[in-house]
Amino acid sequence: MDWSFIISTTLLAAFGIEAIVFGLAAIGLNLQFGYTGLLNFGQSAFLAVAAYSLAVLVSQMGFSFWVGILVGIIAAILLALLLGIPTLRLRADYLAIVTIAAAEIVRLLLRSVTFKEWFGGPDGINDFSRGFYELNPFPIGRYTLGPVSLSQDQLLIIVVGWTLVGLALLVTWLLVRSPWGRVLKGIREDEDAVRSLGKNVYLYKMQALIIGGVLGCLGGFVYALGRQAVNPDFFGTDSTFFAYAILILGGAARVFGPVLGAIIFWALIQGSDVILRSLIDAGVPVFSLMTASQAAVIRFILVGAGLMILMIYRPQGILGDRKELALDAR
Repeated sequence: MDWSFIISTTLLAAFGIEAIVFGLAAIGLNLQFGYTGLLNFGQSAFLAVAAYSLAVLVSQMGFSFWVGILVGIIAAILLALLLGIPTLRLRADYLAIVTIAAAEIVRLLLRSVTFKEWFGGPDGINDFSRGFYELNPFPIGRYTLGPVSLSQDQLLIIVVGWTLVGLALLVTWLLVRSPWGRVLKGIREDEDAVRSLGKNVYLYKMQALIIGGVLGCLGGFVYALGRQAVNPDFFGTDSTFFAYAILILGGAARVFGPVLGAIIFWALIQGSDVILRSLIDAGVPVFSLMTASQAAVIRFILVGAGLMILMIYRPQGILGDRKELALDAR
């Protein structure tokens, strides 16, 4: 097997666009679920409205990508208000039902042929990231970082992406250490007790939903600019569940939990895939009976089995605390 190829591919996945996108999505979920106890199963919708706001405004209307980013953030805020106003006064499971339904509605609207002129239908939209890459300060060429080789555009999006991750972590750290963050933890543990102290629980929940949605929507921008295209099927419910798996793996209610989870998750996903394909190509007994498409499925089985074992022996995740699992889902 070509171990240099396996290592470089795994590292690129662990620190590349996928890890950044889902790391940002999980950071938003961490504020909503980990610290506040909100069950948002529609985080992919926040990524979608941000990514498509950028793509539509730039490719269809001719605005700069800065305008697209601003409108994308506003769209994420409006989506949080739309989802939160009718549900946050009710039990947590109502928010879960509404958000997972809303995410599917958003995805189906984006891929609908009725709005293909605007959203591109199932094919999505491309050719909108030129303005971003024109600002690239890195000269044209290849950049070698250890075993990984990157083009100037790949290096730019990775640097920008991890900068956004760092800023999102800083914002989260400052918020959860503030009096506002301590109220969120109180709501997670016993919102009736917090309400008895005169706090407006509904308002705090709404703020957590909005801020978590905005932090998550940054992942939509990174996805759109990194892939230089948007496709509606990327924003399915599986993307939200990937983000939850990453959050649980790294540790909920821990500032760095989502980032560690994203790095490990995508290293395992891509690393296992490359190793399985290499074993198939090498004709190793047992593995030679498999096809490449079967290997793509088996990697998720292996990662899923690993997560199950983790939940048995360390349910709080790698960085988590068992006390943080006492979520009051009401």
